[in-house]
Amino acid sequence: MQPQLKDARRHASRQILLPILATAGLLLTGCDESPTGRKQVRLVPDAQMAALGEQSFEELLRTRPISSDPRIGAYVGCVAQALVDALPQPHADWSIAVFDDPTPNAFALPGGRIGVHTGMLQVARTPDQLAAVIGHEIGHVLADHANERLTQQLAVQGGLMLVDLFAEDSGSFEHETLRKALGIGAEYGLLLPYSRTHEREADVLGRDLMAAAGFDPRASLQLWQNMAAAGGAAPPAFLSTHPSHDNRTNELGEDMEEALAAYRHAHAAGRTPACRAP
Repeated sequence: MQPQLKDARRHASRQILLPILATAGLLLTGCDESPTGRKQVRLVPDAQMAALGEQSFEELLRTRPISSDPRIGAYVGCVAQALVDALPQPHADWSIAVFDDPTPNAFALPGGRIGVHTGMLQVARTPDQLAAVIGHEIGHVLADHANERLTQQLAVQGGLMLVDLFAEDSGSFEHETLRKALGIGAEYGLLLPYSRTHEREADVLGRDLMAAAGFDPRASLQLWQNMAAAGGAAPPAFLSTHPSHDNRTNELGEDMEEALAAYRHAHAAGRTPACRAP
């Protein structure tokens, strides 16, 4: 590499090094807390995350088939609305869509957008089990997991940029090996562990939300047993973005008595969702 080009690259690196290091420092120390008290970093403005969620949802509505069965729409909407009504503080208007898709899946996006596949009703067989699914997805939104993930990915991209800037011979075998090693290390050392943390956190938040809404939190345990039966052999927990089914049910069982107390309190207060599966 020519000396002038090396100097230019190093000068450019100085211009971006400080913000990248600042982001890395935030990732290490944490600057906020999730609803469970976990340290987390969220650097993307909430309004921008909501706009991204709404745009993604609109794209899904344009490109994926929507269920035409009004009974399914009313049933899923009943469960979702009961959960939204039980949120501890007012949130933006939530909307829900039921997609005609046989895969057992559901999601919630920033901005209050919920999607449920019709295939999920083959696994979540009761209103309480469906509440566990939707409550889990709402938990991701309540804890700003999408923002945290996006912040992590931006930090990883910053690290890859530094590798490129400081490389003595960009494009060489050594440079590409280092770049791939950093990418793999970030994936398995940062992104996947955080993702498993997010899943565990959403499990707890969803369980507690469904109990507050008057759904039996014990149904969350049966739900994941159903998912295990439907999914067959799951990948090892270490390399999975989701906890293993056994780990998941064990962790959900912790503090179940507190969730049951909230469930009984909800019923005593008259919160008894009258949602009926079609």
